[in-house]
Amino acid sequence: MENSFESLISSYIETKVGIANDFLSAELCQNLAQNILTLEANKLLQEAGIGNDTKLQRNTEIRRDTIFWLDKKHNDAHENSFFEQMDAFVLYLNQSCYAGITDYEFHYSLYEPGDFYKKHLDQFKDNASRQFSMISYLNPNWKIQDGGELFIHQLDHNQSISPTQGKTVFFKSNELEHEVLVTNERRMSVTGWLRKG
Repeated sequence: MENSFESLISSYIETKVGIANDFLSAELCQNLAQNILTLEANKLLQEAGIGNDTKLQRNTEIRRDTIFWLDKKHNDAHENSFFEQMDAFVLYLNQSCYAGITDYEFHYSLYEPGDFYKKHLDQFKDNASRQFSMISYLNPNWKIQDGGELFIHQLDHNQSISPTQGKTVFFKSNELEHEVLVTNERRMSVTGWLRKG
């Protein structure tokens, strides 16, 4: 477990984008993906918005995924396993990098074929609590032609990251503009933010 934590942190320090290919186990990915499909079948996924609570808007020209927030109150076994992993990572991050993370928030995200999310930053203009963005992908057997890459804009180069099962991506929420390119297949992830204050 600590090897994947160190991979995430060391690659972040080197390139501003941390990547660990085995942050979540295949079994946990499969279980979380099944949770998303069950939520969808029960019509519990909601159209995602842009902006925070007071300024939330829905604009399908900018963002087209559907989401469902994870919550410890659900007492779902697979979500609890994910939270245990995140608790361990936050502890490791705070101890090794003095990051001062005190909380986190995560949601399931489902992109259907044709869906996308245009270029944006993850930190709100009027709320700086989001410190780091984290996305964990749940998609087995993902191919290049499936699209749906996370495209990160940096000053000196751009980076395209395929959403393959088990991979987790980690970066500062207020630094890097990014987008989700049009997906050609159903694309699932757990997406969220490590928070301070």
